[in-house]
Amino acid sequence: MASRNYLIMSDDMTLTDKKEYRQKALAAGLERCAIKGIGDIKSDIPALGDIPDSKKALRVNTIQGYIMSGAWPKSIDQRELAPLTDLVVPTALDMWLTAALAVIGTPYSCFQAVAAPQLIQDKLMVCYGISVESVGVPMPISRVIFRRGGAAGNIQAQFDAELLGTRLQPDAFFSEPVVIDPLDTFAIQVLCRNATGVAEIVHIHNFLFESTGLVIA
Repeated sequence: MASRNYLIMSDDMTLTDKKEYRQKALAAGLERCAIKGIGDIKSDIPALGDIPDSKKALRVNTIQGYIMSGAWPKSIDQRELAPLTDLVVPTALDMWLTAALAVIGTPYSCFQAVAAPQLIQDKLMVCYGISVESVGVPMPISRVIFRRGGAAGNIQAQFDAELLGTRLQPDAFFSEPVVIDPLDTFAIQVLCRNATGVAEIVHIHNFLFESTGLVIA
């Protein structure tokens, strides 16, 4: 697990900071799309095809510069995750919702009863922040955990969410975006800090990428 995983409070960021961070997250997702064969951004973005896959930072910076100019690769569509249609096993409701938080120190999936979701083929997701709407005080969660391989899989990233409670802020950005590949089994969990006994809305801010024309909203 990377040691640089932490939350940046939304109130500590300017509007420019937030815009630049979202552009960085978009660029990271598009770079991964090129690796996973979603769309054809090596053709869409000038000079990207000349940069080796091994030079990830340069590729991301090139993509970020391209989208900052107001352009967008024509072979890829981007939107937010739709839990009812973008997962192999859909959630019960079209929203981010945990099961009832009943036991302190226990991890709960952000996808209701789906403990180990998968994105369907040709969809890739980048997660970049969190918002919590809780019925309880104090803040009901203490950590946000991303895992590869399912509910007991290896930790991909972990963020300390205590500051959301101590600073009375419901929104934060991740210190770095988390990328989830198509068809990979994963988990996004929160650790119960306050056993409210009800389901909690824990919205993970995200960008979902897919080849152009797969979904018409």
